[in-house]
Amino acid sequence: KWASHHNLPVGEDKMKTLTALFFPLFALLLTGCDAPPDDNPLQYRTAPVGASGTVYRFAAHPLHNPQLLAHAYQPLVDHLNAQLTGARVELEASRDYHAYEEKFRARIPDILLANPWQTLEAMKTGYRVIAMAGDAEDFKGVFIVRKGSGIKTPADLKGKTVSYPAPTALAACIMPQYYLHRHGIDVNRDIQNAYVGSQESSIMNVYLGKSAGGATWSQPWRLFQRDHPVEAAQLELLWETPPLMNNSVMLRDDVPAAVGDIIRKTLLDLAQMPEGQKILNGMSTAYFHAADNDSYDKVRDYIATFEREVRPVEKK
Repeated sequence: KWASHHNLPVGEDKMKTLTALFFPLFALLLTGCDAPPDDNPLQYRTAPVGASGTVYRFAAHPLHNPQLLAHAYQPLVDHLNAQLTGARVELEASRDYHAYEEKFRARIPDILLANPWQTLEAMKTGYRVIAMAGDAEDFKGVFIVRKGSGIKTPADLKGKTVSYPAPTALAACIMPQYYLHRHGIDVNRDIQNAYVGSQESSIMNVYLGKSAGGATWSQPWRLFQRDHPVEAAQLELLWETPPLMNNSVMLRDDVPAAVGDIIRKTLLDLAQMPEGQKILNGMSTAYFHAADNDSYDKVRDYIATFEREVRPVEKK
């Protein structure tokens, strides 16, 4: 029997015909799904691809996973774009600290949000500091453990695993390892160091029981408590390191001075307006402060002491 309005068979014959028509298309779609993922870093755009104007790539070091990074920093990028004419800023994530550091050493991003050690390294390739993100007093490493873990002193970590985002994470690795060193722990022999890629991963390794303690710093811990209250309720902050300089905002040396002046002024003015306060709260950052390359000399001294007493920051 035939269906006159579509001229297609019904019943079993209809199914065979539909299968013949659509199976090749379905197979093609499956092939597309199995294609290897694009290894390019995620980018978050505030204007359509192909829009006119100069694009400045703003690369933030892996404070968070890419989704959380976009949630925290895209409002800042949108606000910067509202101040610029004939140009726009695009937020760029990196899969880990190593990938981020490769980018600025190749002078790929125009704008950096860099930790203080990365700040010193980026100066070597032609970036300059225009501001500091947050208060210096807020830049301190913290140790997180599970409640009821029995860990009370650094000596209780001997023979156990401690997680960190990366060996080059200043507040979340270098400063905590120096804290342990000053409290009698040989971080190269007494504990197992697990470098797990991000601040959130370091905390989650503690929550999941993969590490006895996890190092992060103040800002990611506050955001984790806000965004994951159930998991955070089973964790506690045990120790804090002394503070140092906070993260920097840097510009590559070929960014026009006029553009740099607008970006710097916009950052420094954020705390003076309600919209800016909302942006700062989303990043868990109190202020942007005026700073330059010389502001980070104390970090250079700190790193020299750490490398002399503990380990090289990077393996050569």
